[in-house]
Amino acid sequence: MALFLIGLLAPQLAAQQSLPPAPYAYRQLEDPAKEAEAQALMETLRCLTCQSQSIADSDAAMAGDMRHQVRTRIAAGETPEAIRAWLVERYGDYVSYAPVVSETTWPLFAVPLLLAAGAGAILWRRLRRAR
Repeated sequence: MALFLIGLLAPQLAAQQSLPPAPYAYRQLEDPAKEAEAQALMETLRCLTCQSQSIADSDAAMAGDMRHQVRTRIAAGETPEAIRAWLVERYGDYVSYAPVVSETTWPLFAVPLLLAAGAGAILWRRLRRAR
């Protein structure tokens, strides 16, 4: 029964992989200033299917769709920060290479500082005792 269902769904799954890329996935905007703005933003966004590549560098279909979204929204006049906020809301904080301190991420920023302060205090005490 399971093989029958897989055989029945295989053409639909294969069709999803063979869709053409979004129009702005590989085509730049005509306005050089807007394309530069889009490119700068794309270099700070992480591809969700690659291993830490930016969407500007990735050839994954997901990255192409994200490049299309960025270029379309830049062409429509949205600011890069509004586009970043929309992508973070949609995909989570992981999509951005520029992390934001929030209620859930502050320990990621505070713990290394506390560890460095603790190591500095230990080093200071040992040096003081050595004299």
